[in-house]
Amino acid sequence: MPLRLLPLLLALAAGAAFAEKADRSKPLVFSSDKPGQIDQVNQRLELVGNVVVTKGSLALRAEKVDVRETRDGYHQAYASGTSQQPVSFRQARDVPGEAIDGTADQVEYDTRTEVVRFIGNARVRTTRGAMVMNEMASAVIIYNSRTEVATLEGGSASPNPNGRTRIVVMPRAEAADDASSAPAPTLPLKPSTTLQPGKPS
Repeated sequence: MPLRLLPLLLALAAGAAFAEKADRSKPLVFSSDKPGQIDQVNQRLELVGNVVVTKGSLALRAEKVDVRETRDGYHQAYASGTSQQPVSFRQARDVPGEAIDGTADQVEYDTRTEVVRFIGNARVRTTRGAMVMNEMASAVIIYNSRTEVATLEGGSASPNPNGRTRIVVMPRAEAADDASSAPAPTLPLKPSTTLQPGKPS
């Protein structure tokens, strides 16, 4: 049974913050190592070989990408990787320095709904700089970057034993606790400029 999470477990105890809103108005940019094919009649684009798709802070990397334009002008991207190199997806959040980072055998992305489907050996992390704040692993992870709601589906394609889902949430105040538990630095003593030496009693 799919495991539906509240908005990433209430933003996974890290404060509510949504995906980079400025990405919505940015153009889709495609690049690849090998020749691609554009079908103007069916509004379809196929690229192969180290394909990179960007839209603002969003970056998708795959071996093969098939992009289709819908009648209302949105795009649906279907990306697949190799056994050695899965598809990767990364997008900044509105909180500076934070991002959503995921990998899977296949990734589907819809620009209208802003939903990303990680299919097969799916792993999705929330990062702050180089620090991993949380991590999810399952056969399928469906992530809505607009609402930050994730759905995990277990199965044989899960990277976990017996097809189980797995969620790891790092302590929110770990860094703050480390700082507060450290001893305060010792200040050097300075001679007083106001006290006068007294006579011994």
